[in-house]
Amino acid sequence: MITIFATPKPFRGHIKIIQRNAIRSWTLLRPKCEILLFGDEEGTKAVASELGVRHIPQVARNDHGTPLISDLFEKSQQLSTHDVLCYVNCDILLMSDFISAIQRIINQKHRFLLVGQRWGLNVSEDLDLMHSWEEKFKARVRQNGTLGHPTGIDYFVFTRGLLGKIPPFAVGRAGWDNWMIYRARSLHAAVIDLTPATMVVHQNHDYSHLSQGENDVYKSDEAKGNLKILNHRGLTTEDATHLLTPEKLRLTLDQRHFWRHLGTLSMLYPSLRLPIQIFLKTLSVSHPLRSVLGLTLASPRIKSGDD
Repeated sequence: MITIFATPKPFRGHIKIIQRNAIRSWTLLRPKCEILLFGDEEGTKAVASELGVRHIPQVARNDHGTPLISDLFEKSQQLSTHDVLCYVNCDILLMSDFISAIQRIINQKHRFLLVGQRWGLNVSEDLDLMHSWEEKFKARVRQNGTLGHPTGIDYFVFTRGLLGKIPPFAVGRAGWDNWMIYRARSLHAAVIDLTPATMVVHQNHDYSHLSQGENDVYKSDEAKGNLKILNHRGLTTEDATHLLTPEKLRLTLDQRHFWRHLGTLSMLYPSLRLPIQIFLKTLSVSHPLRSVLGLTLASPRIKSGDD
C-alpha cells in the first residue's frame, strides 16, 4: 500500500534508541508497509537487517557529506513498489491512525501531499511496542507531550511523480520541508493537513549529532543554501487546502485559512500581487494587521522538520 523511506542519523547513544523505536513502529503498521532506509551511516545496515527492512547505502551528498533530498525522493520513487510514498524523519513514531488517514484520502483523491503537525515527547528508553501499546502510548503523549508548530513538518505522504524535480536541498537543514508544501500548492495538488485525525510523535533529542549543534540546522552554510533555494517560497501546514478531521475531509474555507490563502496567492501566482495589494488597500487593512494575518510578502518563520 505505502512505501516509507528515510535516511537515519548514526545509531549512537540516545539517537540509536529513538531511531530504533521509530523504525520498529513503522514495521508494525498494517497493511504492511515497504520500508527503505537510505545511507551508510553507522548502524544503518545492522538495524535494517535486524528489523527486516530494505537498506540502500548509496545516496547523493553535498560537499559537507549531508544527504540530498533530491536524490532521496528520486531513488525512492524508482525503487518503490507502491504509488503512494511517505518520507518521514527517523525519530518519528507512526501508529495505526496514520495508515487509516492515508486510506481515507486514497479513496477520495488521486493527487495529494499529506502533511501534519507532530507531537513532541521525551523518550529515553526502548519502547515496548507490543500488547496494545498504542492506547497506552497515546495517553502518555496527551499527558506529557506538546503539539509542535505548523512550520515544523516531519513527514510527507505523496503520490508518485507529484512533485517533479526537487532542488538539491540538504537533509535536516531549514527550509526544504516548507518548500515541499509550496511546490504541491503551485502544482494545484490537494495539500491535506492530517493533524486532527492522527497522532504523529517526535521523540525529542538534542543536537549533539551535529558538529555545530542547533546552528547547523538554522545558521550553517548548508542552511543558508537551503534558504537561498527556498527564496521566500515556504509554506506551512496552515496553508493546506484541506483538513482531515475524524469525521470528514473538508476544504479549508474558514476565516483563518481564508486570510492565509489570500496572503499566499501572490507567492503562488506573482501576477496577482498588484490586485491583492489593491484589494487590501480597499479594505483599509493596516500594515500591522496584514503582518499578523500572514498577508505580507515576507516568508513565514522557517523551522526545520528534522529536529
